[in-house]
Amino acid sequence: MSIRKTHETTVAAAKAGISRATGFRVDADPRLPSQKAAPRTRRRPDPLAAIWDAEAVPILKASPGIRTIGVLAELRRRHPDLNPNIRRTLERRITAWRAQYGRSKT
Repeated sequence: MSIRKTHETTVAAAKAGISRATGFRVDADPRLPSQKAAPRTRRRPDPLAAIWDAEAVPILKASPGIRTIGVLAELRRRHPDLNPNIRRTLERRITAWRAQYGRSKT
């Protein structure tokens, strides 16, 4: 936002195509994104690490349109000791997998 050197924050934000709030946030913290702290990493072990590649991915490949709840039900059927509270983790993994590999059968 180099326009802010010659204009006030609201005008510079409008010319840059960002919101006023973002303009004020940029002014308040002049550091570059590369100078800021890295985002935190995973705090707990991944509950799907042991079964993701061997079981979840083949289910996604075999049924490209399957919903997350269907995958969770099948994984819980195969592994009764699997914690039912992993649904959100599974949703994130499936979303990331579909973004990378799509819904095709490849």
